[in-house]
Amino acid sequence: MSDTLASDAPIVTIIGGSGFVGRYIARAMAKRGWRVRAACRRPNEAGFLRTYGVVGQVEPVLANVRDKPSLERAVEAADAVVYSVGVLFNAGKNTFQTTQADGPRLAAEAAKAAGVKRFVLISAIADVATGAEYARTKAEGEAAVLEHYPDAVILRPSIVFGPEDAFFNRFAGMARFSPAIPVVSGKTEFQPVYVDDVAEAAALALEGKAAPGVYELGGPNTYSFRDLVKLTLDTIRRKRLIVDLPVPIARLQGKVLQLLPEPPITEDQVKLLARDNVVSPDAKTLVDLGITPEAPEGIIEGYLVRFRPRGQYEDMIEAARSRQS
Repeated sequence: MSDTLASDAPIVTIIGGSGFVGRYIARAMAKRGWRVRAACRRPNEAGFLRTYGVVGQVEPVLANVRDKPSLERAVEAADAVVYSVGVLFNAGKNTFQTTQADGPRLAAEAAKAAGVKRFVLISAIADVATGAEYARTKAEGEAAVLEHYPDAVILRPSIVFGPEDAFFNRFAGMARFSPAIPVVSGKTEFQPVYVDDVAEAAALALEGKAAPGVYELGGPNTYSFRDLVKLTLDTIRRKRLIVDLPVPIARLQGKVLQLLPEPPITEDQVKLLARDNVVSPDAKTLVDLGITPEAPEGIIEGYLVRFRPRGQYEDMIEAARSRQS
């Protein structure tokens, strides 16, 4: 990346630019010399994004996906837009419907009216046959975007992992205090994909280097839900009992727990777990974009080390014990 920003540098608006995936897209685009507008609800809390580029290159701006005028301001004069907003559960006004169905529609309408050339949507691998509201609204969002941008690029990742992820961090955090880890539909398969790989795919699409269409993004390996929890426990050096929770009981718990501000599980999530979350055999993938996907082994260790009994000193202690034996 150059120390200066070209005066004619193209502009990308990242709706959800301070979120987990959005911040990595922002960094990838900044490295490519683009001017980045990171549209988010709390730009005053997104100052860390400015460090991704030279002075003035990455700018958090105020936008709310429920407010079309704010989206219109955010996409004004942009060359490309990527929508990277989603929720795992309904929380107040930020529902599946508003963020994953209505939001992409409003963003695509605003972008089209502003003359934006390219539109990229970060969606998800989610089977509508499960009856989950999460899956239904993701599909509605995709359809709304394609209505305005038939040549859009839609990226559907499996579980995304990285330092700020809500999967490995969540189960590692549970293991610090709980003697047992409950697992629903433990045989359901996932294909975890590295957040940097998702960001690279989005960057290629924003540059016009990806053919229009849908891409399903997964890592090089598939794992059962139970295997992923075991991988987490092995990584943080903790032994815990993995308990298979019957689906009927999980649904009942989900109905109750989803009333909490940040529920550990919801009824909708139980529905999603009924189907594998892996790349379809005939889908376009990261490989079609020239990206070699990374596996979680070796990467998650770097950010889960804080969950080990002795943190970063665990390896040193184990090495010392090995020398003594």
